[in-house]
Amino acid sequence: MTNDSESQLPADAAEEAADDSAAADAAEAAVPRVRLPELLHAAVAAVGGVERPGQVRMAEAVADAVDHGEHLLVQAGTGTGKSLAYLVPALAHGDRVVVATATLALQRQLVERDLPRTVEALHPVLRRRPLFAMLKGRSNYLCLHRANEGTPSEEGEGLFDPVDALGGPTGKLGKDVLRLRDWADETETGDRDDLSPGVSDKAWAQLSVTSKECLGATRCAYGQECFAEKARERAKLADVVVTNHAMLAIDAIEGAPVLPEHGLLIVDEAHELVNRVTGAATAELTVGAVNRAVKRAARLANEKAVDALQGAAENYHGLMETAQPGRVEELPEYLAYAVTAIRDASRQVITSLGETRDKALSDEDAVRKQAMASAEALHETAERLLADSEYDVVWIERSDRYGLGTASLRVAPLSVSGLLREGLYKERSVVLTSATLKLGGDFNGVAASVGLPSEARLPDVRGPGDTPAAGADFGDEPVPHWRGIDVGSPFKYPKQGILYVARHLADPGRDPERPDMLDELAELIGAAGGRTLGLFSSMRGAQAAAEAMRGRLDNRILLQGEDTLGELIREFASDATTCLFGTLSLWQGVDVPGSACQLVVMDRIPFPRPDDPLMSARQKDVEQRGGNGFMAVAATHAALLMAQGAGRLVRAADDRGVVAVLDPRVETKRYGGFFRSSMPEFWYTTDRNQVRRSLAAIDASAAPVRPVVKKG
Repeated sequence: MTNDSESQLPADAAEEAADDSAAADAAEAAVPRVRLPELLHAAVAAVGGVERPGQVRMAEAVADAVDHGEHLLVQAGTGTGKSLAYLVPALAHGDRVVVATATLALQRQLVERDLPRTVEALHPVLRRRPLFAMLKGRSNYLCLHRANEGTPSEEGEGLFDPVDALGGPTGKLGKDVLRLRDWADETETGDRDDLSPGVSDKAWAQLSVTSKECLGATRCAYGQECFAEKARERAKLADVVVTNHAMLAIDAIEGAPVLPEHGLLIVDEAHELVNRVTGAATAELTVGAVNRAVKRAARLANEKAVDALQGAAENYHGLMETAQPGRVEELPEYLAYAVTAIRDASRQVITSLGETRDKALSDEDAVRKQAMASAEALHETAERLLADSEYDVVWIERSDRYGLGTASLRVAPLSVSGLLREGLYKERSVVLTSATLKLGGDFNGVAASVGLPSEARLPDVRGPGDTPAAGADFGDEPVPHWRGIDVGSPFKYPKQGILYVARHLADPGRDPERPDMLDELAELIGAAGGRTLGLFSSMRGAQAAAEAMRGRLDNRILLQGEDTLGELIREFASDATTCLFGTLSLWQGVDVPGSACQLVVMDRIPFPRPDDPLMSARQKDVEQRGGNGFMAVAATHAALLMAQGAGRLVRAADDRGVVAVLDPRVETKRYGGFFRSSMPEFWYTTDRNQVRRSLAAIDASAAPVRPVVKKG
């Protein structure tokens, strides 16, 4: 597909859609529910799939939720075919639907595979061809103004040629910028994700803009050709808009209507929603950002305003050089003074830039917009830091990204559940789905985190006179009634996998050096003949294990960070004797069906760090309200990761293997049952010898995995 991974028929489709309009008007009312099985069957056949009972149940539940204006949580295991299970009833209903996903891979699958085939398959019954489009944030699209006119200088000297500024056409950045310029003449979408091979963030930043830096379609000479504007126009005409969680967060909680009006919202990979919304609602005041604002304002703002911001920047830099990381429950006086100075000086710069604005289009417009965006971002963040809201968490963070000796202030919402309840559920039905929504065997924990309280839960199966539990009271706000269903998985987990907990090991401490764990790991890998995905709770732990295994085993050990993640996964999948070790990205981002991955090892329960400011604040808040902070925050966080990690093992009907947890607390502690019940229903054992024999017996054509001897 040339681009039109973003929209299947953007040019001719309007005519074809118009030709279908008479039939579409007649069919505009929702297709009768009795036709839903027929529609689903046609769609599944079109993508070459096999209809699953869980898929049928999910499609019916989605249709039911939309018909009754309710919200739905659906846990659908790997292999269920959940994309078609929500797309078919959504397309049949007729209202515009927005699908928000967390990963690029799923967005691509939807717009390049599932939607084109589904639309064609349903056309004979629907008598219309729904249009679909992908929509992302503006900075994901190449800016034609920057590609053709240059980039505002950081030194305040107007526009410059980025190739010369970045070391000429022979430097890596210069070459990337030249390639982006050439690509601007070839691409139909300008979407960064359509560029292959990709470029660094720094190179992309030279030819892209944020929404605040954009000149606007009416003032920009390239407004008619703008890739971001074209994407928005396609979205306005589409029946299905595929977007990401970050865009959903902006639309729902910032009051900025970046998505077209829609009657149904589907949140896929919903286990990621809280983290993505938290990220979108987090602000940071860095030394680098203040210094950039000074440089960008230098040319156009008055000297007094720039000098004030420069002085505030120098003072803040000095304080951050010695600042100690950790939560700040109340800004100390010296730090509050520094942040106040930044707020007031940035306000002066904003006023000055507004006074000097030239109404006519000029080369200074891009410089001014960039300077204004920087100053406004500083002002907003400083205001939020000084507000000392009980709903925010403030902390000092030291990061290698900003160089040695430099720290920054960060502020994030204590909880996003209230924001989501207010912004997500009022105007439309919402379906949230993932393979991991039931933690500890129950939906209530995840539901509460996304703004759906247990008091508003309806029975899983519709009955006469359904009402939420007594006591649901949210003031004048409408109660977001919801149901939760688990449609299961087509895989036979007890026959396909074993969950092994190494009870005999010592409890892990803070030190990643665990000799007994490394001995166990080496023996397991040896029994499996490689084929191991090692999931570690820290990068330090992954590195220590990789170094130890490279010294003990002949197997090739790949380590996250030593190559791109995509290349590492490709190499891992291509050689069954290879092992891949890594941390967070691997817990959720690996899809390797077949014999290359028959052993998934978790070194320990991935609890959040005790010194994590945001997690510890959330845990404390739960405890102050009378709840169990450890279970609600730390255990839930870890259980979600473990459920995702265990899901890496069985990706196809003939996959076989073992998930090995090298942390005895999953068996010996009271909370261990919570983790075990959050993972797939594998055959469970703590017998190390049994697991070694089972691993040794597994090969690519093995029969269903069963322990060699029965437990007990």
